[in-house]
Amino acid sequence: MSLKKKIAVSFLISACIIAVLAAFEYINFIEIKKEIRQLELTDTIRSKSLQLRRHEKNFFLYGSSRANEESAAIYKYLRELDSILSERQVIDRTGNLNAMKMRIKDYGQRFSKIEASMKEISEEFERTKTSYVKYQKFFPLLELTFLERPLHAAEFLENEFSLPAGHRLIAGLRGLYSDIQILRKNGEDILTISKDLDKTARDNAEGVIRKSQIAILIFFPLFLIVGIGMLFVISNNVVNRLKLLIDLVGKTGKGDYSHIPVSSQKDEVGVLIREFNDMENQLSQREDELDKKNKELLRSKKLAAIGTLASGVAHELNNPLNNIYISAQVLEREAKDECSPIIKETLNDIIGQSIRVKRIVGDLLEFARGKEPVMREVNLNEIIMGSYKLVSAATNTEGINLEIDANPDGVMIYADPEQMERVFINLFSNAVDAISGKGNLDVKVLKELDSVTIKVSDTGKGMPADAVEKIFEPFYTTKDKGTGLGLAIVFNIIKKHNGEIRVESEEGRGTTFTITLPARKEGNDI
Repeated sequence: MSLKKKIAVSFLISACIIAVLAAFEYINFIEIKKEIRQLELTDTIRSKSLQLRRHEKNFFLYGSSRANEESAAIYKYLRELDSILSERQVIDRTGNLNAMKMRIKDYGQRFSKIEASMKEISEEFERTKTSYVKYQKFFPLLELTFLERPLHAAEFLENEFSLPAGHRLIAGLRGLYSDIQILRKNGEDILTISKDLDKTARDNAEGVIRKSQIAILIFFPLFLIVGIGMLFVISNNVVNRLKLLIDLVGKTGKGDYSHIPVSSQKDEVGVLIREFNDMENQLSQREDELDKKNKELLRSKKLAAIGTLASGVAHELNNPLNNIYISAQVLEREAKDECSPIIKETLNDIIGQSIRVKRIVGDLLEFARGKEPVMREVNLNEIIMGSYKLVSAATNTEGINLEIDANPDGVMIYADPEQMERVFINLFSNAVDAISGKGNLDVKVLKELDSVTIKVSDTGKGMPADAVEKIFEPFYTTKDKGTGLGLAIVFNIIKKHNGEIRVESEEGRGTTFTITLPARKEGNDI
């Protein structure tokens, strides 16, 4: 994932957290608003219930002097409470709302009955006054307090006035006392239920507010942790990898083409690291190619210098050597069988060594001339077979098992046949010398679209690693009587044919020379 996407994802996650918090707070705000409205209603019910009880108390306390005023207030609050409860605005969470409605209804009926009883008792007091003239001074006090203490008034009338228990006034007061107790019990229930409603509404409002507080305490720190944390992780990861890259750039400047471990991350820094590693590979390959070209250039310069020197030496040696060789042959012919054996043996040594030196001089001249190839279309199979026949004519190859793996119809290449013949003669001669009698000599020719590969392998004694590195250098040889020029000449010929030659060898297991030549003339197929 790219850095841009990573930053966008981290921002999106943080935004989602804030969006969830905002959505939750919005829904919770509606819930809080609803709970506050419920709390206002329950508080109103509780307040009106208290007012109802207060006016109830005043009604019984002040009696007939303020009865009408307090009665009107009680009916007013009863209507208001009934209206609030009837409009179904209050959510019944306690299960007592219907009970409260019943209590309010009973309260109103009971209060109406008490008012009627109060009126009847007052009328009965007026009628009773005429029968108990001597107690008339007590009647104002009784009329003033009977509503607050009806049972005491009844007992006073029974004891002091000697009224019978079945007297209408006594029965009315006792009935009034019973109704007042029931009324007060209903009023107390109404107040208790209103307090329960108010407490429940208050608890619910506080619970919703608490949820909002908890959500803020959870989501806001989560937003900070996720947002800042992801940015820290991303930036730290990028900075660390960039530091590695900076260190490696410094090493690259000093020729160290080490790689940075490629991670699975596919962001811009990961792509940069992979590109950098590819660049390191290319630089390393170019460094190897440059080193190889430098070595080839150095070898070419060395060969050119050696060629110039060899040409001069061969030219100076060739004439005296011919004179020595011819003179030795004349002496041998003149002496015939008349000379002593030691003179004859000496003449044979002079002639043999002269032939050997002439061959060395011939190689020097061939190496020094380095003539350009005369290219033409030739059959590679014929060159290989012809070369082996020449080697067989000069060397004993009876124990050599030659195997040629090539297209029997012939493999056509564009080359100088004489120079290519010299190449294979040198390779076959070296192989026969390495095999030392009995062994296998395999030649494999593989033609591809743009090139022809020839592998010459023997099962000889092989070469050590240090000899392999120097095998194409002039005058380097592993043989006792070699000039060290054969493979140097082979190397030059292959290079002039725009080809490549390399050698692989292992001591005791043999040597393989691999030659790669272009399969076609420039601009033409063969």
